[in-house]
Amino acid sequence: MDSAAAPTPNVASREDWLTARTALLEREDALLREIDALTEARRRLPWVKVDKLYVFDTPEGPKTLSDLFEGRSQLLVQHFMFGPDWEEGCVGCSFGADHMHGIWVHLENHDVKFVAVSRAPMEKVAPFKQRMGWEFDWVSSSGSDFNYDYHVSFTEEQKAANRVTYNFKEDAYAIDELPGLSVFVKDKSGQVYHTYSCYARGTEIPSGVMGLLDITPNGRNQKADMEWVRHHDKYDAEPKKGECGCG
Repeated sequence: MDSAAAPTPNVASREDWLTARTALLEREDALLREIDALTEARRRLPWVKVDKLYVFDTPEGPKTLSDLFEGRSQLLVQHFMFGPDWEEGCVGCSFGADHMHGIWVHLENHDVKFVAVSRAPMEKVAPFKQRMGWEFDWVSSSGSDFNYDYHVSFTEEQKAANRVTYNFKEDAYAIDELPGLSVFVKDKSGQVYHTYSCYARGTEIPSGVMGLLDITPNGRNQKADMEWVRHHDKYDAEPKKGECGCG
């Protein structure tokens, strides 16, 4: 793997290491308190009523956004980059989905339904999902405005104008699909609300691999974000640019 150079080690005695580590612990504790405060502020964000009817293709037939909750009051959507004309799902989104593979059952037993959503049709989604060995639900938003309304897919008009809205700001067009996470809640009356979305590096929130790499000496050890990541069944293969529709 072509990675950034490892840092030059600063070798010290156990006592000196403990002094340095204790000082760092104070900063870590302060950061954790700030994260707690940020998390609380995130939970206090206002809700936006979802009045638009979104219908998704699923292995069981058409389902509405409300149907996707499957009895839970909260819905976590991974906006999975997989365009209608792509042959496989995005490498980075697959990396994120690998994290969900073992934990979706815990979420669903804690009142949170997890669903991946892509514009690719089910006839492409289903075999790729089987290949990757994932068991969580994955549906297609093909024929729906869902991806466009939540700013993870972009229209031909936006492409022609070279202006898109992504991560809450306007930018130049880069690619048809981009990643994101969105959260919805359903009240006792059945009304659905949008409560949260994050994009770009914000999607690292559930990424355990990144958190674990961050506590190792070499860290993420990459020249560019995610440049080292492969589909989990391709790490033994020679990397090839353009394996995935996202380049």
